[in-house]
Amino acid sequence: MKPEHQVIETLGMFRIHTHYYASPAPRGTVMLVNGSLATMAAFAQTLRFLQPHFNVVLFDAPYAGESKAHNTHQRPITKEQEASILLELIAHFQADHLLSFSWGGASALLALSQRPPTIRKAVLMAFSPLINSAMRGYLESGVDLLMNYERRKLALLMNETIGEHLPSLAKRYNFRHIISLADHEYQQMAFHISQLLTQDNHCYLMDSANIEVPVLFINGDQDRYTTPADAQHFNRYLRHCSFVSVSGAGHFLDMESREAWTQTREAVLGYLAPQLFGAVTRPIYTRITLDQNAPLAG
Repeated sequence: MKPEHQVIETLGMFRIHTHYYASPAPRGTVMLVNGSLATMAAFAQTLRFLQPHFNVVLFDAPYAGESKAHNTHQRPITKEQEASILLELIAHFQADHLLSFSWGGASALLALSQRPPTIRKAVLMAFSPLINSAMRGYLESGVDLLMNYERRKLALLMNETIGEHLPSLAKRYNFRHIISLADHEYQQMAFHISQLLTQDNHCYLMDSANIEVPVLFINGDQDRYTTPADAQHFNRYLRHCSFVSVSGAGHFLDMESREAWTQTREAVLGYLAPQLFGAVTRPIYTRITLDQNAPLAG
C-alpha cells in the first residue's frame, strides 16, 4: 500500500515530510523515529511487520531525506528541538505507540519524559544510555571525518563498525547513501556527536525517570556499540522497562538477516500487541549484573 504524504509545520519554523501507512486492521498507530544520518527508507524492514497490524507514521528530520527541500538549514538542530518536533507529530497523528532506532532513542526518551498523553507503549531498538569504549572510538573517529567532509572514509568507517554485520548489498546501499549527503547533514551530525562526547550525559537517564509508559529495549547480542548489558542501566530509572536480546544480530537488527528480522518482529509485536502471538512467542526478558561505576551517556 502506498503511503499518504503530508508536509507538517512544526515549532513554527520546520516543515516535516511524513508518510502515513494505513493498516487494514489497525491496533493503533506507531510513530517511527530514525537514527542518525538515516531517512524513512531505513525502516523498510520494520514497516513490513508493523503495517499489517498498525497504522505507521514515518518522517524525515528537517535536515534529512524528503524534508530537506522544505527547510533552510541555517544552523544545527538541538536534541531538545528534535524532541519537540516529535511531540508535535505524535499529537498531530494521535500516535499511541513510539518506536525508535539507534540515536533516534535520544529524542524519543526526551519526548517520552514529557509524557505525551496519547502514547501507551514505546520500543527503543539498538540504543544504550552508555558510551562504551567501542562507541567512543567510533564517535571520535566519525566526528573528525564529518567535520572534514571525508565522505568515503566515513562510509567505510560506518560499514566496518556499527554496520559490520550488515549483508554486502546493504553495505553498498549504505555507502552510496553516506557519500551522497549534503554538507549541512554532515554539520548536523558533527554537532550532535560533539554534544554526546562533551556533555554531562546523566541527563538522559535522569530524564527517563519521568517516563510513565512501559518501554521495551531491543539490542543485538553481537552489537559491540549498544550492548544488551549497557541498555539494562535503564533499570535504575525507568519504572516499567523490559529487555530483549536478538540472537546473532549486531547494531542494525532486522536489517541484517531473515533470522534477526523474525526475532525482532516477534519481540516488537509480542510487546505492542501480545494477543497476536500469545505465550508461544512471548519474549523472555533477561537481567544482567550492572557495573555501578560505568560512565553514563545518551
